[in-house]
Amino acid sequence: MHGLLKTIQPTRMNTITTYQQEHQTRFLDEHLDLLRLPSISADSTYKDDVLRAADFIKEQLIQAGADKVELCPTAGFPIVYGEKIIDPALPTVCVYGHYDVQPPDPLNLWTSGPFAPVVKKTDLHPDGAIFARGACDDKGQMYMHVKAFESMVATNSLPCNVKFMIEGEEEVGSDNLEPFLRENAEKLACD
Repeated sequence: MHGLLKTIQPTRMNTITTYQQEHQTRFLDEHLDLLRLPSISADSTYKDDVLRAADFIKEQLIQAGADKVELCPTAGFPIVYGEKIIDPALPTVCVYGHYDVQPPDPLNLWTSGPFAPVVKKTDLHPDGAIFARGACDDKGQMYMHVKAFESMVATNSLPCNVKFMIEGEEEVGSDNLEPFLRENAEKLACD
């Protein structure tokens, strides 16, 4: 990946950075919307919320510029697949992530609602941080990749092909991931 990033010229990096700065408020608002979805895969009470999270990611990949996006059914929760193939001769990167989260128990340890995200400064985070279930693991990291992809697509700076495979069962053992990988090896082929 490091070699691919070297192919982005400094002027393109400035363009990407400018795009991200111009859309920073929208990026944050969208991330907070995702964090509001209690996509707890371990509790069937939240089944509809987990499915809403999958739909949310699907729509975000479409808006970010993926050419092909689909919800791939499994025996459990769907896997969101997206891709942008700009040139089959270029390397292909596959981004993995998950949209499900752990239950927020024990609730008495939260100073704000686990699905009511807040941005606040603390001694540990003097510039501010988002506090919510999934803010980091894994909605934060996964969504960062989607927004980086959007930034590169929007500025015509994408140096490679990109595929996304975002699952909804990582927090319960990913039982349906292995069969999906076997059945879709060609689709998921990457460098």
